[in-house]
Amino acid sequence: MRYDLVIFDNDGVLVDSEPISNKLLAGYLSELGHPTTYEESVRDYMGSAMHRIHELVEERSGRKLPADFDDTFHSRVFAAFQAELEAVDGAADVLKGLVAAGVPYCVASSGSHERIRVGHRKTGLDVWFREEIVFSADDVGRGKPWPDLFLHAAARMGVAPERCVVVEDSGPGVQAALAAGMDAYGFTAMTAEEKLDGAKGFFRRMDELPAILGM
Repeated sequence: MRYDLVIFDNDGVLVDSEPISNKLLAGYLSELGHPTTYEESVRDYMGSAMHRIHELVEERSGRKLPADFDDTFHSRVFAAFQAELEAVDGAADVLKGLVAAGVPYCVASSGSHERIRVGHRKTGLDVWFREEIVFSADDVGRGKPWPDLFLHAAARMGVAPERCVVVEDSGPGVQAALAAGMDAYGFTAMTAEEKLDGAKGFFRRMDELPAILGM
């Protein structure tokens, strides 16, 4: 094993939530007078913390999103998760392999702790994640693409940044990993390689990841 800690993004890497949440986000923004297609939502917001959505919308339109935007969006997302969400194929097997090999891992997500937990409970991945190895952008002042979240996770796990590897499927996530001084590998099941610029390597199926990590 070439690394002392594997840091997983959550949405799109562990749980197959990106199609659900981006469809809902595009619809809600359009409903509020900010016309957005699903493709635009994926391009502009996938992998970003909620505060980044607020910032981009205000930059482009000059108007703030409603004060209850986050609560309303999350309630719609959680309801959809309960009906539709599944784990990314092969994610549980990778986690099982890390446990068997004694390799530390954690999750560091732009989503809230509640969103992470709702998704993990629905998909059964909660058995692999104790509370102390779950980190959210809510824990730091700035989410991805800033490095704060990954540096926070590494510090809490007691591992130097250069000994960490990040598994990501978004451009902001890869940027955050690089800014933190960590290697990143890009999961391309939903994201084109060119959008994950700077990643050390790429893989399309979760069963490819153990070999990449040297397991």
